[in-house]
Amino acid sequence: MIYKENTSIAVKKPVLFVNRLLAKLPSKDREQILADCESVELCFAEVISEPGDQILHVYFPTDSFVSMLIPANDHAGLEVRLVGHEGMIGTPLILGVEVTLLRTLVQGAGSAWRMTAEQFITALKQSTALQAVLNRYLFVLTNEVERMVACTRFHLLEERLARWLLMTQDRAHSDHFHITHEFLAAILGVRRVGVTKAATSLQQRHLIRYRRGDIEILDRTRLIDAACGCYGASEAMYNQMLG
Repeated sequence: MIYKENTSIAVKKPVLFVNRLLAKLPSKDREQILADCESVELCFAEVISEPGDQILHVYFPTDSFVSMLIPANDHAGLEVRLVGHEGMIGTPLILGVEVTLLRTLVQGAGSAWRMTAEQFITALKQSTALQAVLNRYLFVLTNEVERMVACTRFHLLEERLARWLLMTQDRAHSDHFHITHEFLAAILGVRRVGVTKAATSLQQRHLIRYRRGDIEILDRTRLIDAACGCYGASEAMYNQMLG
């Protein structure tokens, strides 16, 4: 299946937030890459790719974020990665693979830098700094996947939900965002009733406010305490490898 053109809108407005991978590059390398990029607006619920699609573009989110989902039989898809301003979409190209095995769904609307796959491959060949940064990013992603397996197996749903809300807050740059029970159940790999119970518990403790898919983080410090230790560990690994 060919990677379909999506509904992303090219814009010429200033980007309010930076992408941390690009910010890590020397100014000369970063400016060269940005010269080949266009700023696009990713729309909520937009599907950027489906499993088996050819990768035509690479995205560096700034104030948008996406869920990377792996299909499982008739299941809507289990989330294996949440990507915002700290990462990129199109990582298989780093390894010379031109197709994706994941469903990429925009969960938070906003801006991103986009460049063609051909331009990205050329930049990767020309910039040793870009190679170094993205190799470290791949290491971080590998660590996150390994941690997620253990997290899903051993940690309570309420802890995992708290962790996911914190990760979303980090990428949304806001205490408010929208997410339905159905989607939360799908990405966490549980039944909807389980998500309802976990969210109700967090709300009764005045950590969040949740109504008809609208979530507000009320007490981030205590929500961190309620989350499993995977939250701080993953962020520490990213900072250790990428600063």
